[in-house]
This record gives sequence, structure tokens and C-alpha cells, in this order.
Amino acid sequence: MKPLTERALLTCDHATGVVAHSSSQSLVRMSGSLVLVGNDPANQSIGGCTNAGPTIKPCARTLAVEQGKSGFVYVRGKPICLDTVVGGTDGTPPSATKYRVRSPGQRVVSVGG
Repeated sequence: MKPLTERALLTCDHATGVVAHSSSQSLVRMSGSLVLVGNDPANQSIGGCTNAGPTIKPCARTLAVEQGKSGFVYVRGKPICLDTVVGGTDGTPPSATKYRVRSPGQRVVSVGG
């Protein structure tokens, strides 16, 4: 599994909605970018989701991280986020559509879960 950096690409399941994210820590970098930790992917904006209709709300925000945090590697007490991160979005219906990692933002470092 690969740690996520600020260069990681996360999208909603509709593949058009891109998650805007940043790291809450400033200590650890990989390939020149800060590593995402804890709930960094949660409560972030999603831009470009095309899932829309009269009764359908497009994905606009990420919800809680449901899986994909390391159980072994921590930065200042927060687990690093891995390329297995998955969480729900606020699209219709909330939490049914997920956001996922398309690219971890680095290809050099791998860690255990």
C-alpha cells in the first residue's frame, strides 16, 4: 500500500468529481509533497461531479474516511492515509456514492496497513 500525498488524486465514484484536499501536518513529505494523515480526505470539497438531475444532488463534499488509514505508521499521533482510502460523499443518497483514490501522488514508498 502506498501513502497518500497532497498530489494524490481522489474522485467520487462518478469519476468526474475531483476531491480538493490538503494535509493537516507539515512534518513529513514524500516525493516533495506533504503526506495526508487522519481525516485529511474528509469534509473536503468535490468539484466537477456530473451526477445531477431533478432529484439527484451531485457529489459536493466528502464525508468521513471509512477505511484506508495505516495501523502502523503515524505522524504526530495520526495514522497516515493509504491508497486504500474510501469514504462516502454527500451526493444523492448521502454515503451511497463513495470517493476513492485513483493515484496516491507518489510511487516511491510502500507501507503495511
